[in-house]
Amino acid sequence: MLTEKKCDLFRPTFYKIIKKKAVEEFKPDPYIATVLNCAFWVFYGMPFVHPNSLLVVTINGIGLVFEFVYLTIFFIYATNKGRKKVVLYLIVEVILFAAIVLVTMLALHGTIRRSLIVGVLCDIFNVMMYVSPLTIMAKVIKTKSVKYMPFWLSLANFLNGLCWTTYALIHPFDIYVLISNSIGAVSGLVQLILYACYCCRGENNDDNDELKKSTELQATAFPHDIEA
Repeated sequence: MLTEKKCDLFRPTFYKIIKKKAVEEFKPDPYIATVLNCAFWVFYGMPFVHPNSLLVVTINGIGLVFEFVYLTIFFIYATNKGRKKVVLYLIVEVILFAAIVLVTMLALHGTIRRSLIVGVLCDIFNVMMYVSPLTIMAKVIKTKSVKYMPFWLSLANFLNGLCWTTYALIHPFDIYVLISNSIGAVSGLVQLILYACYCCRGENNDDNDELKKSTELQATAFPHDIEA
């Protein structure tokens, strides 16, 4: 039977944020990275860039909508500093995406050249998206707790990378989809292994901290009883 704390580890990140009405130490980095990633893949799947990529367009288009919903929730409950970070990064992403689209459409002719340039960029940002949850890795190792490392995001990254890697192999072979998503599958696996290593330790540390605080409180309230 799962304890309350174990159950809490597996609750979706944004459920926790809405419930507590605060983002605490959760980072928006994975969701910000995914916005740009989905936008580039939608552009990559367009007929004038890489023909016969309907699934790439539709799935990443839906993903883009979800990411904006997540960022909206994050924005609502973030501190002023966190909100400024989200807005600043989104503005940079919009400018970068618009610049890439203009250069691709005006300077590059033919789907082969466009697929090459946009495909490479998609791979770069796809890898950034996959490894972005690892920005919290140092904190996980230091605190021996996965409290702020979302389990479901890591699992989704692993399954997403695995599915797209399979798609790249069975679909008319797509090297750009294959490269970044195979890296993503490995990255997701590393995140899950890290999670498995520290999820139970984090709970034990929390229990020890609570026990220590309780003992200190008792010592303060009843110093003579403790000495006796």
